[in-house]
Formats: sequence, C-alpha cells, structure tokens
Amino acid sequence: MSDSSAETSKLSHDVKGAIDGVHVLIAALLLLLLIVPFVGIYPIFVMKALCFALLAASFNLLFGYTGLLSFGHAAFFGTASYITAHTLKFWAITPEVALIFGTAAATLVGWIIGALAIRRQGIYFAMVTLALAQLLFFFYVQASDFSGGEDGIQAVPRGRLFGLINLENPYAIYYFVMAICMLGFFVIYRAVNSPFGHALKAIRENEPRAISLGYKVNRIKLLAFTLSAALAGVAGATKAIVLQLATLNDVYWGLSGEIILMTLIGGLGTLLGPILGAFIMVGLSSYLASLGSWMTLIQGAIFVICVLSFRRGIWGWVEDWRRK
Repeated sequence: MSDSSAETSKLSHDVKGAIDGVHVLIAALLLLLLIVPFVGIYPIFVMKALCFALLAASFNLLFGYTGLLSFGHAAFFGTASYITAHTLKFWAITPEVALIFGTAAATLVGWIIGALAIRRQGIYFAMVTLALAQLLFFFYVQASDFSGGEDGIQAVPRGRLFGLINLENPYAIYYFVMAICMLGFFVIYRAVNSPFGHALKAIRENEPRAISLGYKVNRIKLLAFTLSAALAGVAGATKAIVLQLATLNDVYWGLSGEIILMTLIGGLGTLLGPILGAFIMVGLSSYLASLGSWMTLIQGAIFVICVLSFRRGIWGWVEDWRRK
C-alpha cells in the first residue's frame, strides 16, 4: 500500500508540475504578444497567425478531443468572414456587431451541418462535412451579388469599436484581435478542463462504453461540433477585419486541409500544439510566397518530416520530453 501511495503521490506531483509549466509558458507567450508592436515584429503577420491559431484550436477541439475528423471547417471560417465583411462594408455597423453577426452565422451553419454529420461515423462523417462545405462554397461562387464572386469583398472598413475606438489605429486593432483570440483560447481551455471535456475524451476513446455509462453521445457531439464551428467563426470574422477582405479562399476545401496540417504539425490533442502549428504554417506561407508553386512542395516536405520525426506533433514531442 505504501508503494502504491508513493507512486500516486509522484504521479500527482508530476501532473501538477506539468500544469504549472504550461501556465508559466502561457504567461510568457502572453507577455511576448503584449510587446509585439514595440519590438519590430510585423503586427499584421501576428494577427493573421492568431486568427489561424484560433481556427486550428477550434478544429483540435473537435478532432483532437472528440475524435471527429471534419473536412469542412473552412465553411464556418468563410461564412463568418463573408458575413462580417458584408455587414461592415454595406451596412456600416460597428465592428463588434459585425463580428457577432459573423459568429452567429457560423454557429448556425455549424449546428445544421453537425446535426446531419453526426448521424455517421469515421470516414463517412468526414465525407459528409466535406460535401456540405463544398455546397456552401458553390453557393458563395454563385451568389456574387453578396460575396463578390471571384473578387470577394475587398476594402472592408474596420470601423470604430463601440463607436469610439478607431480600429485603423495599428495598436488598437492589434490589441483588439489579441483580446478576441485570447478569449477564444480561454473558452477552449475551460471546455477541455471541465466535465464536458472529460465526456468528449470518453467518446473519443470508446464511444460504445460512453453510451453504456449513460452519456447522451449524439447530443454531446453536436454541442462540440457547434462550439467548434462558433470558434472557427470568431476566427473568420476577426480575420476579415484584420485583412479587410473576404474571398473564396476562406471557404475553399484547401483551407480545411491546411487546418489539419497545422494541427498535426503542432500536436493533435494538445492545447498549445495547434497554436504552434498555425504560426509555423502562416510563417512558411508568408516567407516562402515568392517561391510560387515550390512553396507547396516545401510545406509538404516539412509536414512529412514532422509526421515521421514527431508522431504526436512538435508540442506533443515537447510534452513527452518533459515527462521523461
């Protein structure tokens, strides 16, 4: 009994140490983000990376913690981007209201797609999400009066936050985006570290057993899908304000593939992995853009190397190293 108690105490100590280490790292990253505008780092790059980090984290909530592989996450990101851009440019409303409209639209689309997709499992679930997302893509192609067609919605005004703060100011827009993304990451953190998060992990590990324990699995999966879509919508709406445009690339299936790459490179099923993966992928896209089509080849090679070298992603490898 004493040996068992000692092992339990050591395990608890290791877990507590790991949690404290993560908290210290999060605090350091937050401090770094706070000083970005003053240290010569290009703020637009950081804001874009934060938006895609939130998008990847929302996908990770669905796939990494629930085990539901969605090939249609770009549908929620793009829908929120289009709604936010359209309302800002043509309705002349304040950015926070436009962001709410975009997020609400993405949440509604997520609930509809999720209600249909959770009736299937595995690859069939993934194919349903891809098919429905492509339906939305072709809708935006045809609805050119709303979406601007292949040109998209450009020159979107950022407006004044609450009618007071001018988001054309580089400091104002940066800290606004940072606050929105940090709030999104906090929602994911709280969801994962809650009874709801434990239910998600139970479904991921053994769905039949979760059903036998009394979990209403379909209801939980639909809630997880809708929450993931809402967070992806927040990312899409914020990105439309930052880059001042919404295009077909935001809703194209290729973006859904990039989201999967971000999550796998950073670390599937980890809190910080998707954020790291998003910064890596956005950084590669920005700094290798001059290479044209070679950029895709280089990204693919990096993905292969990461998958072969880091089976749990880069941040997963870091966590394993810390445990050892």
